[in-house]
Amino acid sequence: MEARKIVDAVKDAVTGHTVPGAPGSGTPEIAEPTAPHDPLPPKPDQGSPEQRTATGATDGDRTQQGAHLTTSTGTRLRDTDHSLKAGPRGPVLLQDHHFREKMMHFDHERIPERVVHARGSSAHGTFTAYGTAEAITRAGFLKKDVETQVFVRFSTVLGSRGSADTVRDTRGFAVKFYTDEGNFDLVGNNIPVFFIQDAIKFPDIIHAAKPHPDREIPQAQSAHDTFWDFVSLHTEAQHHTIWNMSDRGIPRSYRTMEGFGVHTFRLVNAEGGTVLVKFHWKPKLGTHGLVWEEAQLISGVDPDFHRRDLYDAIEAGAYPEWELGVQVFEDTPDETFAGIDLLDPTKIVPEELAEVQPIGRLVLNRNPTNFFAESEQVAFHLGNLPPGIDVTNDPLLQGRLFSYLDTQLTRLGGPNFNHIPVNRPHAPVNDMLRDGFHQHAVHAGVAPYRPNSLDGGNPFTDPVDGFEDLPVRVAEAPKIRANPVSFNDHFSQVRLFWLSMSPVEKEHIVNAYTFELAKCYEQAVKERQLQCLANIDPDLCAQVAAGLGLPAPAAQVEPAEVTPSPALSMIDGVYPPDGRIVGIVVGPDGADGAGTVREAVFAAGMLPLIIAPSGGKAGGLDVQRTFATARSVEFDAILVAESVAPGADALPVRDAKAAASGSLTVDPRLLLLVEEAWRHAKPVGAWGGGASVLQQAGIEKTPGVFVADSGTEAFGTLQGLIGAHRVWDRFPATLV
Repeated sequence: MEARKIVDAVKDAVTGHTVPGAPGSGTPEIAEPTAPHDPLPPKPDQGSPEQRTATGATDGDRTQQGAHLTTSTGTRLRDTDHSLKAGPRGPVLLQDHHFREKMMHFDHERIPERVVHARGSSAHGTFTAYGTAEAITRAGFLKKDVETQVFVRFSTVLGSRGSADTVRDTRGFAVKFYTDEGNFDLVGNNIPVFFIQDAIKFPDIIHAAKPHPDREIPQAQSAHDTFWDFVSLHTEAQHHTIWNMSDRGIPRSYRTMEGFGVHTFRLVNAEGGTVLVKFHWKPKLGTHGLVWEEAQLISGVDPDFHRRDLYDAIEAGAYPEWELGVQVFEDTPDETFAGIDLLDPTKIVPEELAEVQPIGRLVLNRNPTNFFAESEQVAFHLGNLPPGIDVTNDPLLQGRLFSYLDTQLTRLGGPNFNHIPVNRPHAPVNDMLRDGFHQHAVHAGVAPYRPNSLDGGNPFTDPVDGFEDLPVRVAEAPKIRANPVSFNDHFSQVRLFWLSMSPVEKEHIVNAYTFELAKCYEQAVKERQLQCLANIDPDLCAQVAAGLGLPAPAAQVEPAEVTPSPALSMIDGVYPPDGRIVGIVVGPDGADGAGTVREAVFAAGMLPLIIAPSGGKAGGLDVQRTFATARSVEFDAILVAESVAPGADALPVRDAKAAASGSLTVDPRLLLLVEEAWRHAKPVGAWGGGASVLQQAGIEKTPGVFVADSGTEAFGTLQGLIGAHRVWDRFPATLV
């Protein structure tokens, strides 16, 4: 019977004064209902709360309402500065319900932070599909020109919520697609492999990498004994570790960071055909990192560097952009490709063997309105899958399918975390899940079970367009706690990564291993990790051993014969300058051409910041940074228009950056600014009186340092340099 007819029958019965107590608003039939229809309305005697938001609005506005201060239930308040007392000097009265509510809520403002990925930043955006994936998946959001709203959260893994952004660590790259077929959460990292092959080891790697439990130090870093003790013993972690020791471990910006789905997924097309895929996010601005000293300085100068960069870029209209692509593999019974086990999350498939095929474009164009409500309360789950995308038997992925739901129960106070606005799907929901903490839905009907007839059979399953658990054949085998033999190679792909690096990237990897291991206390831990490096590459091991003052051990396994993958190197071309920050140094009265250069930088999609001896204005230009507040690490390039004499505040007792003042004719803080930028391989240019600054800094006529006849010419030269991110020719590498 159709829903409308069922309701009409009830109405006739009601007007006929039938006996009350009918369980639902419909009259059930003997046969189980099979024709899908919408949920039945409430019974005529029932009502629901008005459809209002948590702030009392009827139009979907979730922000505060009205001009007056109220209680949480909307009663206006005359005073919130004084508790209710028995006389002006008497005790506070127990009946002060406003004080009780205000303090109760304040006392419970915090929720448990995430065990991992606690330090995060987020943004809203849109994903537009190219349609190139339609042949391999029936997922509706990947059809041509379909636009889907997304929420993206970037994060570090190890640090607490209050840790610094620019630590050496893996970054999370989690995307929630609000598709019209339900939410799809692609929860990945900026590194395509993981430390472990089986999720049962996840507590071990995190316990090892987190601060030592006795002292709760060091915070947000891996340069300590327990981390290196674990990865040197558990050698499947060596591949992820070398990625962390590379410049991938200290990205320049979330905007210049690749993302990976890590695992192999199975896609299903409209005809039921399947393929295996790996997901890749490719940033429009290229993949760039910080140099180590720069990252250390930033951690002190601006611990919020990455989140500030993300928010400022979006506010300035330099919207971060990535292309989503897939590597596609035949869905064979052995689930391997070119001898690589696709279920091993510690392995990659080099892009030279399987190209990344673009399937859509992601643009982040809106910052969150409230950090806690959105970035902190967003809940991701790898089991949020639309029809057309399915999981594989990757043992790490299988464990994550359990863990991600489990962790939300404590963090978000119960099972109804998908009712939080940032988690709500943009598709109709009829889930038969009931009650629990923070239930926001007001469910009608009396039969949240299937099959039923009291609610007319609603909700109905969808055998055509619903999510399908594919009948993948599981091979007959005994129950064992073991990995496949194909998981046993722990070194060949680590060697592949090392040999794929450019000379300067190899130098940085050697420095990272040396720094991290030098921070370890136990000699045995250092020697054991050196043995792992010897099994990867003898030159890498020798270089690190020399830095540690230890002998380089011989390899215990023969280094593998591998073909380098150029796609793994980050130094690979010229990219758009969108959102790059250019510091323009002027004197107290400004400088000729500085205003013109400032406008040209804006026009090129970059952000110019005027740096002057003091704040206020300089020659009519607003000053954003002074010599006291500026530090080279926040700029991608420096242009000097004037030579500025030491300022009145260039006193070592007041500003340590002025310690080298002496008899200098240039403010020592300006010299430090350009020297640091030079040391970090950034373009440095000058025109007019600024040329003498480069000369006194001793950096003139070195690669990437230039003097122009005008500001316009200087900016033209700068544009030719900044797209490569850094001037690596300035420091020739010793490794090949």
